[in-house]
Amino acid sequence: MTASLFHLALARDWADAFVTGEYRASTIGATLDEVGFIHLSYIHQVATTADTFYRGRDDVMLLAIDPTRVDAEVRAEPAPGTGELFPHLYGPLPVVAVVGAYPLGLGADGALDLTPHLGP
Repeated sequence: MTASLFHLALARDWADAFVTGEYRASTIGATLDEVGFIHLSYIHQVATTADTFYRGRDDVMLLAIDPTRVDAEVRAEPAPGTGELFPHLYGPLPVVAVVGAYPLGLGADGALDLTPHLGP
């Protein structure tokens, strides 16, 4: 996988992106227009993001993004409360920038199974 940015998307939001050629969901239940950016993660942040916000959901896709195919600005900004820097995309995500879209299964404990796509 040749991606350095990732986004956890609901399957229906990812499917909707093919109508316009752009993905515009920021996070669960919020759009780019409402939030002002799309939440992304670096590879080492995906598991924590998945566990914190998506545990138990069986409709989640892992989007692997090639940032060289993105036209809008990506900024690393601190998360509230932790200060950890997360990438934020300040514009729509072109479908062509997604180099991999993987449906995620659930483990017995409700955690998303990222291992086939990101490794242990």
